[in-house]
Amino acid sequence: MSMILSASVVRVRDGLPLSASTDYEQSMGVQQCRKYFKTLSKKLAQLPDRCMLKAGQYNINFISSLGVSYMMLCTENYPSVLAFCFLDELQKEFITTYNMMKTNTAIRPYCFIEFDNFIQRTKQRYNNPRSLSTKINLADMQTEIKLRPPYQISMSELGSANGLAYISASEFKGTGKISTAPHQRLEAITMPGIVSFILSLLCGALNLIRGFHAIESLLQNEGEDFSYVIAFFLGTAACLYQCYLFLYCTGWRNVKSFLTFSLICLCNMYLYELRNLWQLFFHVTVGAFSALQIRLRQPQGKSPDYNV
Repeated sequence: MSMILSASVVRVRDGLPLSASTDYEQSMGVQQCRKYFKTLSKKLAQLPDRCMLKAGQYNINFISSLGVSYMMLCTENYPSVLAFCFLDELQKEFITTYNMMKTNTAIRPYCFIEFDNFIQRTKQRYNNPRSLSTKINLADMQTEIKLRPPYQISMSELGSANGLAYISASEFKGTGKISTAPHQRLEAITMPGIVSFILSLLCGALNLIRGFHAIESLLQNEGEDFSYVIAFFLGTAACLYQCYLFLYCTGWRNVKSFLTFSLICLCNMYLYELRNLWQLFFHVTVGAFSALQIRLRQPQGKSPDYNV
């Protein structure tokens, strides 16, 4: 018999369970799927916003939006279209009922457990498809799934660690295979980080403008040194690369940040004759501040275990 067995609402950034349905099924297969639920909840920030995991006789489907993920467990023969319609309905109701401030500041697990009432009612409706004909538009969901199918996480991509399954970090590549290179998300951007990003862009723009002026001066006066042009454009590239390192997680990120800051210092030392002390101090200070913010904005660490 095809049916939905359970569902839960989880915060994406740390896997904190916000609400869940009461589970009555206690078979070994369902118990194993609960372990998959726990593992997936810790990896949501690294996964696409619509995924499916086939686990033997069961499927785990989930969607993520606005920092919250909606997960469900169903039998393998339950229609995917109905499964994602079910999750979409949970998402719409949850967003309508609770604002983002509440979900972002929640501390205790299952602090929205009253949402279980809606989950149970919706689950009963979707386990009786005859009652759905006038309440959902299957054609729209079918079209959406065809255009953007859920990413399928295969069991072969799961390993075992301490008795629990885990999923290697991956980057979504449309409907292709999982990438072997990890794709981690960085921690949330802070106000000092935003300031450093804007100042780095400003320094890059100032270097770029001075570089073009240096080119004009070089064309007008043959005695001008072309190396000043190179120094200005290298400074521009270094500032823009600092912005890139602040936004994205890459390998050897802290080392690259230090080398980029060193390049900024060298460029400004070379341009000592063309800038006054205040200008040099501004560019070097912004470079140091940006390097610090890159160092402070680390990849999201391992999520705590909330026994989802």
